[in-house]
This record gives sequence, structure tokens and C-alpha cells, in this order.
Amino acid sequence: MNGLLTDDQRSALEEFRAFADAEIAPHADPAHRAQRTEPAVVKALADTGWMGLAIPAEYGGLGRDAVQLGLLAGELGRACSSIRSLLTVHTMVAHAIGRWGSREQRERWLPRLATGELTAALAVSEPGAGSDMAAVATALTREGEGWRLDGHKKWITYGETADLLLVVGRSAEGPTAVLVERGTPGLRTALITDLIGIRASMTADVWFDGCAVPGENLLGRPGLGVSHVAGAALDLGRYTVAWGSVGILDACLAASVDYAGRREAFGAPIKEHQLVRRMVSTMYADRQAARLLCLEAGRLRDARDPGALAAASTAKYFASTAAVRAASDTVQIHGANGCGPDYPAQRLLGDAKVMEVIEGSTQLHQTGLAEYAFQESARARRPHADAVTADAVRRDR
Repeated sequence: MNGLLTDDQRSALEEFRAFADAEIAPHADPAHRAQRTEPAVVKALADTGWMGLAIPAEYGGLGRDAVQLGLLAGELGRACSSIRSLLTVHTMVAHAIGRWGSREQRERWLPRLATGELTAALAVSEPGAGSDMAAVATALTREGEGWRLDGHKKWITYGETADLLLVVGRSAEGPTAVLVERGTPGLRTALITDLIGIRASMTADVWFDGCAVPGENLLGRPGLGVSHVAGAALDLGRYTVAWGSVGILDACLAASVDYAGRREAFGAPIKEHQLVRRMVSTMYADRQAARLLCLEAGRLRDARDPGALAAASTAKYFASTAAVRAASDTVQIHGANGCGPDYPAQRLLGDAKVMEVIEGSTQLHQTGLAEYAFQESARARRPHADAVTADAVRRDR
């Protein structure tokens, strides 16, 4: 991969990898069992400045490119998917504020998000609204110069601890986005435990009971909460989840190669058995392919190419489904040990499965990618059809 990266990107990757190995990976299994992220781990990440990796320098961030953000998400995903999910939701909210916030909102929030003084979470999903974001029912009612917020959000990653929530509710104009601070009267959260994966991600139920939201906390215009604000955030989230899935593929491959080289059965290390080699070779090829798709998605994002949306969706779909295959095979290679808590295989399988659900389910991406394919085919046929029409016009003359 190094030949595809700039010198700055290679240097950043080395930093990210060293940090993930030293500060994140040792805590992954204990955090998985405890079902919580220790504040010291969040502080360690904040102290690097990487919570603001993609925030523009004028607002206190590092202003790094999308490829570097992806590389960071990949290394955190390799070490601990829960910490990667913190980077994802925090960066999604910062990106939405940077894209749709007023100058005053950017100056107020982005510097503190960049340093990690504040952490942020995206609150869109509800018990009856997941992938169908336009179905949100949480009520936003105008009240004086501000808004009243009533409703219930569910599955909010880091919702239990985030200092700032980007909430999409329903106003008279349609889905509308507002920023809600921790400590707002009427705001209540409850940790959701026993998830299948990303068990340390402090995922929460969030209730709003008559929360008063100041008018200056409206993000974007009323009615644009899904189509513009959340849409921009989720596009970035999809990209970092794709890279996080590459990280899971990395972790699965490393765990499988290590175990297969040490474990003996029928008089030989199991790495010599052909079916084990088949599983490892598939993991390796999938990891390489997923990484290349993610790099292309990052390159197009940095170039502001219109194809970046399709590239991110392709990368997320392929990488997340490949991660599930790899994690399942990792458990199989580990045998009974893969089913227990003493090896990372169990954690990797649960984390991988979550990747197929969040930031657009596998089925949504399958539907969307098919549409991209139809559109590409139509564009490819159009020049030929135009040429045929022009030729017919010339003959008629």
C-alpha cells in the first residue's frame, strides 16, 4: 500500500499504527467485557489532536485529507472498533457543523471538538426510524425564539457520554437538525448493554422531555435535517466505517495467521491444512481489495469528485461484508477457542456484524449500487445514441 500513499500519508499511518498498538489495542478486550470505554482512553486519543484530524486548521483542527482520516479509522478499527466508532460519530458531527453551520456555530463548537474538550454524537435513529431517516418522529416545536424537543432516540453511539448531540427531529417544515448540549433540562440517557458488537461504544437510548433548544442551535434550515445535514454526516460516516472494516480484516488476518502457525492438529500446524489456507487466502485478498476501494474513495473525496458517493458506498458494502466473512473464518480457525473470551475472534465477529448494519445496511447499499450501475450504463449508451441520431440527421439533409 505504501506506493499508493504520499510521504505525509505514510508518515501519518506509522503514527496511527504505533498509537493504536500502544494505547488502544491493550484495552480492547477488557472494554468489550466491561461494555464501556474508559475516559482515559478517550483522553489519550484527544491528546493526540486526532479528534480534530479532519477539522479545518482555522477552527483549531489539523485539516488533514480524507485519506489520512481513513487511515486513522482503519488503525483504530484494527485495534478496537468501539474507539473507531467514537472517531466516526465525533467526526460526522464536526463535519456537519463545518458544512452547514453558521460562522458563529463553527467558531463556538469546532475548536472544542477539535481538541476533544467536547465529544459529539449523532442522534437520528429511533425505535421506528433507522435506515429510513425521513421517518423520524421526535417532535421539534417552535417555542418563542427557540424550539421545544420531545421524543426518543435509540442506538445512539456514544450517546451515554457525548457532550454535544446533533439531533434530527420533525418540525412543521419536515426533518430538522438542532444541536443539544449535555445537561439540557429534560435530556435523559440510558446505556444499552449486551450488544452483539462494538460493546464498549457507550450506545444509548436518549429521551427528550420538553428540552428547550436555543434558536441559535438550529443547524441548517428547517426541513433540511435529513437531506442535507444528516446526509452529509452519514456520507462521511460511511467512509470511516468502510475503513474501520478494513481494520477488522487486518485484525482477523493477523489473529488467524498467528493462531494457525502455533496450533497443531493431526501432527502438523493447522496452517498446513488446505482448507485453513483457503480461509486465510480469502481474508488476505479481501483485505487487499477493501483497502484499495477505500483508498480510491478517499482520493475521490479529496478531489471533490462527484463519484465519491458511489465509491464510498462501494467500499463500505464490500469491506463490511468481507469483514463478516473474515471474522466468521477467524472463529472457525480458532475452533472452540474462537467461541470463548480468551481470544479476540469472538469480539471481531460481533464487531464485524455491526458494520453490515450501521451507516446504511448491506441491503440498502445493494439497492443503491444497482442504481449506480444502471446510471453508468445509461451514460455509456448516451454518446452512442447521440452519434446515431446525428448521423441520421445528416442523412436526412
